[in-house]
Amino acid sequence: MKTLAIIGSQWGDEGKGKITDLLAEKCEVVVRYQGGNNAGHTIIVDGKKIVLHLIPSGILHPHSISVIGHGVVFEPEAFINELKKVEEAGIKVTGNNLKISENVTLITSYNKLLDAARESQGSVKIGTTGKGIGPAYEDKVGRRAVKLKDLFDMENLKTKLQRNLGEKEILFKHRYNIEFPSVEQEAERLFALGKAIKPYVCDTFSVLDSAVQSGKKILFEGAQGILLDIDYGTYPYVTSSSTALGGVYTGAGIPESHVQEVLGITKAYTTRVGEGPFPTELFDALGEEIQTKGHEFGATTGRKRRCGWLDLPLLKYSVKASNLTSIALTKLDILSNIRELKVCVAYEYEGKKIECAYPGIDLTRAKPVYKDMKPFTDDFKSDKLSAELETYIKEIESFLGIPVGIIAFGPERKEIIFRKNYF
Repeated sequence: MKTLAIIGSQWGDEGKGKITDLLAEKCEVVVRYQGGNNAGHTIIVDGKKIVLHLIPSGILHPHSISVIGHGVVFEPEAFINELKKVEEAGIKVTGNNLKISENVTLITSYNKLLDAARESQGSVKIGTTGKGIGPAYEDKVGRRAVKLKDLFDMENLKTKLQRNLGEKEILFKHRYNIEFPSVEQEAERLFALGKAIKPYVCDTFSVLDSAVQSGKKILFEGAQGILLDIDYGTYPYVTSSSTALGGVYTGAGIPESHVQEVLGITKAYTTRVGEGPFPTELFDALGEEIQTKGHEFGATTGRKRRCGWLDLPLLKYSVKASNLTSIALTKLDILSNIRELKVCVAYEYEGKKIECAYPGIDLTRAKPVYKDMKPFTDDFKSDKLSAELETYIKEIESFLGIPVGIIAFGPERKEIIFRKNYF
């Protein structure tokens, strides 16, 4: 196998960081293809926590090239701050092991201001991180975005920013009544940041083309999860990028190739940050226990994550929407020794029983049908799992029709069992 995509199969926060880190160790190229610094991958190495938001997890491995593809929306100041933290952790970063597409869309101060104003003053709360992700993608699709390559020519940058500000200026002044930097101020800020970023900027399309032609092992690292995809997710409570498998092809580019293995990272229960429907959400003490035990707080925002039982109809949809070939089941330790264990195996919806969620379904009217499972009490001190846990895993595999290739039971690299050989 030469190409593998790691994709969140739920609403994000499934524990992709550690899995990506471990598999990146076996790869020569690691590519981030969508999203921005609204996602956080937490990796624990020898007790030290490293949180990556924009930089791919491959940066932790000296032999690997990390690529930020053109499908990412890029916040220059956030990148510089993250780069400093990575280097402070003793990781050497150069233009040889980190490459950023010159065609990434920039997140400007205007994007961030607009995002925050909409969320605080708008009539509908989506639950965004307020980091300008959505407005930046709007600019991209509206063909008025500022690209990374625009930072290296001051006059061109001013022209692009003036066009970008356009309608936003009216909104800032007359709709939201907020202050904003002038084009000259924003241009000077971005131009200075561009000088620091320039050593890493290149044509990543050709870098990946060369890697494919050379038969290198390539890992595609996704952010968020399939259920937050702009097209496949629970719209409108979604992110603004293609988080599903299609995002690899549009946001990275892999000429003359395809993704051979698609690994869906799946939490052993279900969580969600922000607004939106959640059929299996727990509102009782058990839900609070899972939240506390699982430290369910966002790596980027610190917001509490809502918790509930594993939702197999939604997972089956994710399998179909992204052609998942196997899943990694994470945070099993959080369910160990819990007093009861359930799994959602269907919905009662509009007088019918359905076993696969589908686009357009109103999840607020989907009543979960649960199957009681016998709780397990594994301490994970050996590779041998209890009969109860094996039954839980087999229930998932049977329902989804694909194997559980990895199980994880803690934040450390060693707290994992590979049931399938990747690479």
